[in-house]
Amino acid sequence: MAGRLYGISVGPGDPELLTVKAVRLLQRSPVVAYPAGVRGKAGFAEQIIQSWLHPDQVQLPLTFPYVQDTEVLLEAWKLAAEQVWLYLKTGQDVVFACEGDVSFYSTFTYLAQTLQASHPDVVVEAVPGVCSPLAAAASLGLPLTIRQQRLMVLPALYNLTELETALKWADVVVVMKVSSVYPQVWQVLERFNLLGQSYVVEWATLPQQRIYKGLQGLPDLQLHYFSLLIVQVALDPDPA
Repeated sequence: MAGRLYGISVGPGDPELLTVKAVRLLQRSPVVAYPAGVRGKAGFAEQIIQSWLHPDQVQLPLTFPYVQDTEVLLEAWKLAAEQVWLYLKTGQDVVFACEGDVSFYSTFTYLAQTLQASHPDVVVEAVPGVCSPLAAAASLGLPLTIRQQRLMVLPALYNLTELETALKWADVVVVMKVSSVYPQVWQVLERFNLLGQSYVVEWATLPQQRIYKGLQGLPDLQLHYFSLLIVQVALDPDPA
């Protein structure tokens, strides 16, 4: 029988945010896969799980290019699935460590779908965890949503109309990967008079975490890729 593929969520950075189940699977699996780093550096998920690994495990870095070209991505997912199958077909389980949560804008989704397209009988199990919006809200000491508030998450902004639409509809808006468009986003928030109700969390849960509460006077922040914006569009009128 083929081995089982587990996708484990390793959270936004703090290794202690892995679930007990994720750690158990991570430590018992003979093969541990994760997204490869770039320029010879360890990838983010790899860094998070290092303290839980032991020397006799096979470590399998898989390359997932940071591009929008569909053909390039499909080829990368296919190659990654083939590499994982080499171990699964011998009966070995494989754990794939994925930063954040495996079902929240995750590379694991594409790996699992590609693998099952070629090998429909392979068993895949996803282990949930902490995603970055929840981690950022916890770092801020704020609830992400309350009562009947509507939440909208924008994974990336390709035009500012998306943000404007979100601010008109939702009570809470989360913008992931905000660093590359921050100056333009700041201008929109200023126009909507929401700078005082906006927060940026950089490197959430890690020692180098930085928090910006209120963005007035901060139009030119130089943010890291791992930065996230939370906008409280509608404040609770009755906190009692």
